[in-house]
Amino acid sequence: MLYILCDAYAFNGNTKEMTLEREWMRGAAPLAVLTLLDRREMYGYELVEALDRASKGILAMGQSTVYPLLYNLEGRGHVTTSWRTSESGRRRKYYRITPEGVRWLEGQRSQWTKLVTAMGCLGLVKHPAAPDG
Repeated sequence: MLYILCDAYAFNGNTKEMTLEREWMRGAAPLAVLTLLDRREMYGYELVEALDRASKGILAMGQSTVYPLLYNLEGRGHVTTSWRTSESGRRRKYYRITPEGVRWLEGQRSQWTKLVTAMGCLGLVKHPAAPDG
C-alpha cells in the first residue's frame, strides 16, 4: 500500500478530521464509489458509511454529495439500480457497478497508478514502514 503525502487537505469543522480539498475529491469520488461497488452492491447511506470507514474519514462524503454522484454515474451507464426491501424491512435503492463501470474503473486505476508512480519519482509518495509484530 502506498501513502500520498501532500498539502492537499483541509480541516473539517471542529472535528479536526483531514479531508481532501474539493478539486481532489471531484477526481477521487467516482473512483472511490465505483471501487466499493466493485466489491458488492450497496444502498446510498451504506455507501456513505463505507466511504467514511474505509478511508478513515479522508473520503467522507455526505448524502447530499453521494446521491448526485450516483445519479451521474447511473446516467453514464457505470451503475444500475434496483429497489429491494432490506433485512430491516425498509425499501432501499441498491447500486451495482455495470460492465461499462468496471471498464471505466480499470482505466482510472491505471491512470492513478501512473500518477502515484510519477509522484514517487519526485519523492512525494513514500512507502510506510512495515508494521511491528
